[in-house]
Amino acid sequence: MSLTSVLNIAGSGMTAQSVRLNTTASNIANAESASSSVDETYRARKPWFSVLEKEFNAKSRDMNGLMDTEAAMGAGVKIDGIIEKDAPLQARFQPDHPMANDDGYVYYPNVNVIEEMTDMMSSSRSYQMNVEVLKTAKQMLQRTLTLGQ
Repeated sequence: MSLTSVLNIAGSGMTAQSVRLNTTASNIANAESASSSVDETYRARKPWFSVLEKEFNAKSRDMNGLMDTEAAMGAGVKIDGIIEKDAPLQARFQPDHPMANDDGYVYYPNVNVIEEMTDMMSSSRSYQMNVEVLKTAKQMLQRTLTLGQ
C-alpha cells in the first residue's frame, strides 16, 4: 500500500470521526431540551458513512482471478449525511412546566445519553488511532529519506 493511500484513508477516517464527535456533542447538549409539540422536539442525529471504493483494474487480480489484498481495501470513508433517529420521543406529564401543551405533556428528545457517551468514547479512540497512523507514516517517510544519506 502506498503512503498516499495510507494518508488518504487516515485523513478521511479523522474527518469521519470528527463529524461523529460533533454530532454526539450536539445530541448530548440537546438531551434535556423541552418542547411543547412533537414536531418541534430535537431528534437524535447520527452520521451515515460508507466506504470509498477504489477503482479496480486488471492489475487488481492475481493469476487465479482473486482480488489483491491491497486492491480489496477501501480508499477511505465517505460521509453520506446525517440522519435523525426514529426512536420515539419522551412524553412526560408535567402540567406545571412552562412548555407543557394543552394536555400537560412536555416532549423531550430521543437521546440516550449513555449511548451517546459510548459513541463519544469510540469515536475519540478511532480518531486517536488515525492520528497514530499518520504519525507512523510520517516517521516511515522520514526514515526513508535518511536512507540515502
